[in-house]
Amino acid sequence: MSKIVIIGGGAAGFFAAITSAEANPVNEVIILEKSKKTLHKVKISGGGRCNVTHACFTPRELVEFYPRGKKELLGPFHQFMTGDTMEWFDNRNVPLKIEDDNRVFPESNSSQTIIDCLTHSAENAGVKVWLEQNVQSVISSNNTFEIKTNTQTITADKLLIAAGSNPKIWALAETLEHTIVPPVPSLFTFNIKDPRIKDLLGISVPNATVKVSNTRLEGSGPLLITHWGMSGPAILKMSAFGARILADKKYVFDIEINWLSKSTENVLNQLKSFQSELGKKQIALRSPFPVIPKRLWERLVLFCGVENTYRWIDLTKTQLDVISKELTKGVFKANGKSVFKDEFVTSGGVNLKEINFKRFESKLHKNLFFAGEVIDIDAVTGGFNFQNAWTGGFIAGNAMAEK
Repeated sequence: MSKIVIIGGGAAGFFAAITSAEANPVNEVIILEKSKKTLHKVKISGGGRCNVTHACFTPRELVEFYPRGKKELLGPFHQFMTGDTMEWFDNRNVPLKIEDDNRVFPESNSSQTIIDCLTHSAENAGVKVWLEQNVQSVISSNNTFEIKTNTQTITADKLLIAAGSNPKIWALAETLEHTIVPPVPSLFTFNIKDPRIKDLLGISVPNATVKVSNTRLEGSGPLLITHWGMSGPAILKMSAFGARILADKKYVFDIEINWLSKSTENVLNQLKSFQSELGKKQIALRSPFPVIPKRLWERLVLFCGVENTYRWIDLTKTQLDVISKELTKGVFKANGKSVFKDEFVTSGGVNLKEINFKRFESKLHKNLFFAGEVIDIDAVTGGFNFQNAWTGGFIAGNAMAEK
């Protein structure tokens, strides 16, 4: 019999514990959680609904959503994939649903359903969950581990570190000779103060393209105007893929927005058609592009020097050109960032080169495993970070269950 200890009572930790205990019921499996409750991040994710995973069922396509970990996750996703996650929960009487944007949620629309499933599955498998266990040190000796907490000392035959983006746990991994890639925020929104978007809280466009000036960073998708600036999938995707670049810029940079995701020439031709069709109608009165809300349209054309009283027929060739460029290449200055809801995700963690991803096992210490955000893997928003947790937990859990 082996004693398996898991540091971290989050998604990856629970999934690994359940998998390991079910694969080999003889083993003793213990989760050490520093707080009074487990699965806090599951509780708040997806606005309290828990975005379990994403309906992308091809490993090579799925890895494209991971700015860091793309190459390393390709093999693991062939072992445990999105469909496996959905089947796992379905087999435990938790039906899931795929929404229009391919995000996957429990049919109950409550993250508590996922929490209850994980905690009950762990209990049924004989997993022990010890709360308020603040791990202070880990000493490796002869492929076993002495774990000292605030209340006790435990000797583990196998150890999984799955405590998420936690500086103290990263420091702990460093005492085990692992290299930590310095963390920087990954999913965040842009702070932008600009008269074009002032007081337009809640206005969105369905498919904008956003570029960071003087870089190759680009994101597309829905864009949302907030009271602090801009958010939505287009912004969040770019923040994830550009995490280190934007950190180096100290989060002060220019972005170029194409509100229509069309070429400037295409938009200019459309504007000329509108001029011919709408003639004497006032320009600012109604947006001719259904995807651009009226208030945003009015701000953009006013910024181009087109007054409220101007009619389409009054526009000069130069003014049409200015509007077309504003709609497709409008420049906004970002000055700072904000956390995306309560879901704080970082780029950084245990160096990927030091992990065997066939088992999620350390290359430096036999019987030491890592899973979840403690590793330098992160993804864009949409259920991808959870899929990394399920996959890593499943593979590490099975590896630890081996004799």
